[in-house]
Amino acid sequence: MRLRTNFHTERDFNLFLLAGLFSGIGAGINVSIFNNYLSDIFKLSEDVRGFLEVPREAPGFFIMLVLAALSFLGDVRIAVIGMAAAGLGMLGLGMLSPTFAIMIIWMMMYSLGTHMVMPVTPSIGMSLSNQESFGARLGTVSAFSLSGSIIAYVYIFIGFNFMHMTYQTAFVSGTVAYVFAAFAVGMMKKGGPEVRKVRFVFRKRYSLYYVLAVISGARNQIFLTFAPWVLIKVFDVKPQMFAILGMVVALISIGTRKLIGKLIDNRGERFVLTFEAILLFAICLGYAFSDRIFSASIAVIIIAGCYVIDNSMSAVEMARSTYVRKIAIDLADVTPTLSTGVSLQHIASMVIPIFGGLLWLEVGYQAVFMAAAVIAFLNLVLSRRIKILQ
Repeated sequence: MRLRTNFHTERDFNLFLLAGLFSGIGAGINVSIFNNYLSDIFKLSEDVRGFLEVPREAPGFFIMLVLAALSFLGDVRIAVIGMAAAGLGMLGLGMLSPTFAIMIIWMMMYSLGTHMVMPVTPSIGMSLSNQESFGARLGTVSAFSLSGSIIAYVYIFIGFNFMHMTYQTAFVSGTVAYVFAAFAVGMMKKGGPEVRKVRFVFRKRYSLYYVLAVISGARNQIFLTFAPWVLIKVFDVKPQMFAILGMVVALISIGTRKLIGKLIDNRGERFVLTFEAILLFAICLGYAFSDRIFSASIAVIIIAGCYVIDNSMSAVEMARSTYVRKIAIDLADVTPTLSTGVSLQHIASMVIPIFGGLLWLEVGYQAVFMAAAVIAFLNLVLSRRIKILQ
């Protein structure tokens, strides 16, 4: 009986890895082209780009409500719906966006899908693991997702550099990848409907996680919105170059995600999150001062390097997830607590880009990243307060 249970667990885990591969392809395509798509097709200014983050991140803010409403479906079915929604959003961006206003609708659909998948992914991964291997198993899931991203980056580089690929073709390709991802998750054992006793979780025990989520959301959104925008608007970086940077990020991250997973298991969440905060503080300074200290040709290399390092550290989010899992009073708290954290992150995600865009226009992009350095320092102080309570 135990052997049969292990067989089904490994089968489901392998299907989940396959889904991660395909969703990585879809996400990699979007990451490579979305900012250039906004710049080339809709000619956005810095302040409009900042304001666009409000509708783009709104689904993330409301994800706690969405996941609570769909909790009876269980994490696996929610993941299927989320991947299907992301695919539909990419199809709309590529084929059904004749105006800026309509594009926003499809952008929000894609965002809703990815944000539905975000909190249930670590929950599903950990449900197919034991506590001693949480970090390593989530690292494996992340590595497969990054492998998919590498495929996407190669595809975009070849397509835009040699085959005159259009944004429409690229977005439709992303749709196909998400359909395959949804199909793979759909083949997993779903179990019975899950009616969680706790729909919304706000416990004092998890308060540090909530604060870290907000701080992380603020810092992440500055990099997500303005780091590629600096490369595009200041240094004229094209989609194929973002594909190359993405490939470098993915290749590095396949190793770093497994390493981070092992560090979580061996050194703990406080060590990992402290290291992240120190590194991100240095990266913020690199963004802010490279163009002032060095020539443009050297500055773009340094900023591109900061872009690569920053994106290579995204797997550190696993440490916040495993932290919640280890201090959870009840296992039923994990997914709703993670979804609450995602919603709280998006309070900052919707507000920060507005002020960042206005700050860029009034002072310059360097000031945006100086503000991010202050946030990174606050993240360092808070990360040192982590304790695994039993």
